[in-house]
Amino acid sequence: MIVWRRWIFPILMLVVCGAIAAALVKIAFFPDEAQASAPTPGGEVTTPVVTVERGSITDELQVDSTIARDDAVTVRSQIDGIITNIAVAQGQAVTAGQVLFTVKQTDPVKHIDVTAPENGDLTSFEFVKGQPVSIGMEVAQLTPARYHLVGTVDPVLLYRLVGAPTEGQVTIQGGPAPFTCTGLNVEVAEDGSTSVVCTVPGDQQVFAGLKATLAVQVGSAADALVIPTTAVKGGSGTGIVWVDADGTATERAVKLGVTDGTLVQVTEGLEEGETIRQYVPGLAADTEPMCYPDGMGGQVCEDPGVSW
Repeated sequence: MIVWRRWIFPILMLVVCGAIAAALVKIAFFPDEAQASAPTPGGEVTTPVVTVERGSITDELQVDSTIARDDAVTVRSQIDGIITNIAVAQGQAVTAGQVLFTVKQTDPVKHIDVTAPENGDLTSFEFVKGQPVSIGMEVAQLTPARYHLVGTVDPVLLYRLVGAPTEGQVTIQGGPAPFTCTGLNVEVAEDGSTSVVCTVPGDQQVFAGLKATLAVQVGSAADALVIPTTAVKGGSGTGIVWVDADGTATERAVKLGVTDGTLVQVTEGLEEGETIRQYVPGLAADTEPMCYPDGMGGQVCEDPGVSW
């Protein structure tokens, strides 16, 4: 028993500890298999390109608008005299030629009727019988029974409205059939806000406050060279595109025509079949994410808005 405690057990302990140490050294410094190499990305980021093609394009602006009544007009006296008779009251609707009041002229003495210049409502009329009036005096404010359409547009759209027609097509939801408004013009206020205004036909029944859509066809082109607006730096008449040849982009000036906001006509500077960058270099792609292989059988996509 003494021999086992003094010699056998210590020797066995040394053998076991040596085996454990040897195993650890082998695992650490002499692995059985070579470690798998780290995966390397096999994808390549490419720049989107498009081919210059032919197509038809129509430049039509759709403007959210509102029916509004025309501004009030001022009715002025054309004679000197004393009012002898009042025929209407403030707020009353009147028709063109209807007598508003009668004035007695002193030299020569005669009675003259003052009439409404057009159909409308008397929004201001405060005269009384016996009151004197003089030439040029304001005698009434008449809100005419005339209407117009007004819609606010982004100032940048003024470029597209250059040379626009003088009429547009009006559609009122739940209203009559679409009709044409005339006298279309652009108004720029002192604060920089921009509006498109046109006249509603007098025989068209409308009401102030109605919401409508105004369609203005600025221009059109058939069998024209067209490219995405995202490929052009500029846009009003002239611009710059990047022609792609074997992955190398070269700037080129172009002349532009009609645009619908998504596509634009190229009138000079490009040929059908040429390849150009789909997006202006340095600007974000608004709609399509960039996707490429991740090297491990999957795909990585970057959110729209990344610049390249």
